[in-house]
Amino acid sequence: MARMARFLLPGYPQHLIQRGNNHERILVDEDDYWFLWERLVEGAAKHGCAVHAYALMPDHIHLVATPATEDSLGKLLQHLGRYYVQYFNRRYRRTGTLWEGRYRATLIDPDTYVLPCSRYVELNPVRKGLVSEPGDYGWSSFACNTTGQEDALVTPHPAYQALGEDAAERREVYRASFDTPLDPTTLQRIRESTNKAWVLGDEGFVAKVANQLNRRPTPLPRGGDRRSDAYRQGRDKP
Repeated sequence: MARMARFLLPGYPQHLIQRGNNHERILVDEDDYWFLWERLVEGAAKHGCAVHAYALMPDHIHLVATPATEDSLGKLLQHLGRYYVQYFNRRYRRTGTLWEGRYRATLIDPDTYVLPCSRYVELNPVRKGLVSEPGDYGWSSFACNTTGQEDALVTPHPAYQALGEDAAERREVYRASFDTPLDPTTLQRIRESTNKAWVLGDEGFVAKVANQLNRRPTPLPRGGDRRSDAYRQGRDKP
């Protein structure tokens, strides 16, 4: 079966997940984290990916990033495959693939889902039980986005920049948003959209993407599209 083409629009953010093969570890010690982070920094700069949020987990990677071109994200992941996988296999005397197939990603509505997706990513270490607070995890963008800690991988998204008139206000407003948990509906939508490669946004954004790419960006309602003329005509037949 042919693989479904990704929803890619230059200048629009994506939430991306790349997992280790069979959920095996891709990061073992601090040297691995540093090496992967450095490859992400150079790959993002080389291939035109603005990374707004990230979390480097023991067995997978989360990114919220805006590609400059249609192939920017793909080339970034190829960059990791070329340099990090080679490093990891050599260091741990292994061969073969490190990744679990293709990366998973969802096109994000920049007006409504960039910040929730960023929080989702930065809270991943807490959900996985690695730390009790997102600030306790050293390999995510949380410290950069909430305290201003220098991080060469992070480029603020315009939605983040709009949180305040200066950097201190933006950091405080963003940090305060973590006091309210992401609601279950938002969590579910982020997970399903990313895992199934559907577009994540409100109806207006979804319609805009459908018109630009000439593709359905969300799944059909169960039992068929009850709003369509074809469905109604089918129902009227004896």
